[in-house]
Amino acid sequence: MALDLSVVADALASAAWPFGRVSGFVMTAPMFSANLLPMRVRVAFVVLLTVVVLPLAPRSAAIAPLSASGVAVTVAQVAIGALLGFALRLIFEAVAFGGELVATSMGLNYASVLDPQHGNITPVVGQLYTVLAMLLFLTMDGHLALVELLADSFRSLPADAFALDAGLFHALAGYGSDVFSGALRVALPAMTALLVVNLAFGFTSRAAPALNLFAVGFPITLAAGFALSWIALRGLPQTFASLQGHLFDSVRVLIGAGP
Repeated sequence: MALDLSVVADALASAAWPFGRVSGFVMTAPMFSANLLPMRVRVAFVVLLTVVVLPLAPRSAAIAPLSASGVAVTVAQVAIGALLGFALRLIFEAVAFGGELVATSMGLNYASVLDPQHGNITPVVGQLYTVLAMLLFLTMDGHLALVELLADSFRSLPADAFALDAGLFHALAGYGSDVFSGALRVALPAMTALLVVNLAFGFTSRAAPALNLFAVGFPITLAAGFALSWIALRGLPQTFASLQGHLFDSVRVLIGAGP
């Protein structure tokens, strides 16, 4: 059986644009973009996911992939995938920021470790919240929802689109407020309780000025912070599920794949 090279070349050309969008998505999406994930595994996942979504992204025969227009479309596909992944990454950034707020209230903001997912330095409490968010994300089948959202994007934003809508960038910038509101929802229970503890120390200092609060206050605040954080973590699954559902719905509206 003779191998028709023209058929192979056409198949590779048809997969070029979906491959670009999937690559941009994996570069920025939560879980898939973690530095601890080997590069070979990420490349294999990109190829596998491209094969899965390929039937949803038919190629326009009027545009040659190696032409100037084809290169412009490829760049646009990478940008679309990167925007989708970055928008959904805001969920984890909100939880990590909430953990940093709790660490600051406890006085543990100086205790930092290397974040294996992003490769930067983060407070220990923020890293704890990030790990818990990852486990909740996998438990709630968030990784499957990510793949479903990527597949839906090929229906609402065809792979042969030349340019990106400027409204995508403006809407994505507006989602930055979700990071701060989500962080407050995550950290507010523990921060409020720690504020009451600090107020109690303030009244104590007025009643007993000779008491060395710097020697007594830090251990008590630290112990109270751990206890209150443990109690506040019971509401983290509901808060995380609410953040995840809101942001997924917002991204679907953004790309025109949902109401």
